[in-house]
Formats: sequence, C-alpha cells, structure tokens
Amino acid sequence: MTIDDIMSAAPVIPVLVLDERLDPIELAKTLVASGLPVLEVTLRTPHALEAIRAMASVPGAIVGAGTVLDPRQLDAALDAGAQFIVAPGLTDGLTRAAIGSGTAYLPGVATAGDIMRGLDHGLDRFKLFPAESSGGLPALKALASPFGDVRFCPTGGITAATASEWLAHPAVSCIGGSWIAPAGETDLDRIGEFARTAALLRPN
Repeated sequence: MTIDDIMSAAPVIPVLVLDERLDPIELAKTLVASGLPVLEVTLRTPHALEAIRAMASVPGAIVGAGTVLDPRQLDAALDAGAQFIVAPGLTDGLTRAAIGSGTAYLPGVATAGDIMRGLDHGLDRFKLFPAESSGGLPALKALASPFGDVRFCPTGGITAATASEWLAHPAVSCIGGSWIAPAGETDLDRIGEFARTAALLRPN
C-alpha cells in the first residue's frame, strides 16, 4: 500500500500506546468493525512489536508502527508485520532506510525546513507533529501555503472536539488521534463508540 492509500483509508488513525491490559487482537477487531482500519501502534512499550504481530492477523486491519526512531526499530517493526512506518521527526538515516525498504513512510515535520528536507528525499506526505503545541491550525495553514502539493496527517493534542476543524483544511488527508483508545481505557465498547464517531468525520 502507498502512503496515500493509508492516509485516505479513514479520517482518523488511532494512535495506540499498548500494554498488557488490552488484547491487541480484540482491540483491532473493534476498531476495524467501527470503521477505523488504519492502526498506528507506537513503539513506546515493551508490548508494541508483539501487538503489531498480533493485530496484523486481523482481517481488514492496516497496522503500522509509530514512534520509529532509527533503522534498527524500522527493521524490527517490518519483521513484526508493520505495513507502514510513522516517525516523530525527519532524519536522513531513517528516511533513507525507510525509502530503501519500500514501505509506506510518514515522517514527522514541524517546520518549513523539515518539509524541505523531506522534499529533497522525494517525500510529500508528512505527519505534522506535535500539531497543537507546534502552533495548531494557524501553523498548519502557514506551512501549507508555500507547499501546495504537500499533504499532512496532523497528530498530537488533537481531540474529538477539534478533529473536524483540522480535517476541514484542504492540506489535511487524515489526522492521528490518541483519544480513540486513551491511556488506561480497557472498555472495548467505549473505544468502539469513540471509533464509530471518528469514522463519521470527513476530510475537507
């Protein structure tokens, strides 16, 4: 799958920080059934790679690894079955490795310089991160203006209440949201409710 395929598959990508309290297969089934098939499992916990491997077996799930920091983590995520890679920033080493692997890759950017370095690598799809604390919607609008062909997945600080505002901007293809499965939430019915509401949102 291309990064455009992934970014257009659903308006919201759940950003998941997983521990042993939630069964990753049941979580993936819940999210896919609720209309959010693209799942970003962040490599922030010891359970992340195991969760990616398990969730990748769920029909309809498009499972990726987030918070990938270097080529070693890239290789581990791909070995676990990740179908796409998300990084919090943009470095030459990881970018070259990700492009070389042929996997769909979404590096993080926060400045015009970040975007220009990505363009030098042939990339024009980015995660705007951290979206809210980097200036919010005004910053997105300012960054999108000189880069007309660039599309973003803003992530970081976006909530259910602000999601539609971000998705209304024409440079936004989708957003990342940790509110779908917030830290400590173990009720799959509640997570399914959040996911169904998010799946009804429509980008620009």
